[in-house]
Amino acid sequence: MDLSALILADSRFPGGGHVHSGGLEEAVARRLIVDVRDLAGFISGRLRTAGSLAAVFAAAAAHAAARGVQSGYWKRLDAELDARTPSLAQREASRAQGRGTARAGKAAWPSPMLNAMLAETPRPHHPIMLGVLVGVAGGSPLDAATAVAYLAVSGPASAAVRLLGLDPFAVNAAVARLGVHAVALAAAASAGLAPSDLPSPGSPALDLFAEAHARHHQEEVRLFAS
Repeated sequence: MDLSALILADSRFPGGGHVHSGGLEEAVARRLIVDVRDLAGFISGRLRTAGSLAAVFAAAAAHAAARGVQSGYWKRLDAELDARTPSLAQREASRAQGRGTARAGKAAWPSPMLNAMLAETPRPHHPIMLGVLVGVAGGSPLDAATAVAYLAVSGPASAAVRLLGLDPFAVNAAVARLGVHAVALAAAASAGLAPSDLPSPGSPALDLFAEAHARHHQEEVRLFAS
């Protein structure tokens, strides 16, 4: 795995991911998750829906960035991910993380391709932003897909430790047992497709959790922004 992807997948990378739980906080508030067994089911489902979607677009972005795509591509890619993300709260969370990742990424991997992408999409989605950074740094679509797929489950897993006081050893074991690599391989296989032809796995339950969390976040203090 390329070093850039490892850095971007590190929880210490200053991209703002630590303030997002990926729907976990809302599920905990509803008492749908109370132990490690519940968490394992949640992150498994999240990996194969929202995580898979994010991995697909990260792989496509890395593929395009490495090949120096022409102007207009990034707007199309951004629009296609928007269309596959029906929840406004999910879109806003993705763009918030994308902006944070862009700020840190510009300092670490400055490049004309990165500047061109941000000129087209000043508020990029997080998977696309991460994929571009991996691509300009010399990583592969598989590297980008792996990093994003891992983040899709490691964030909620970390949130579960903070919210429920779960055993971190058991939580990390649950993450390790997931098929992150298989999801990343499938995502990387579609990296060269046109944006409109990219796969679009859905996660309606996560969309509903995100919208509910956004409403509740306005009414009471929540630990996570999403």
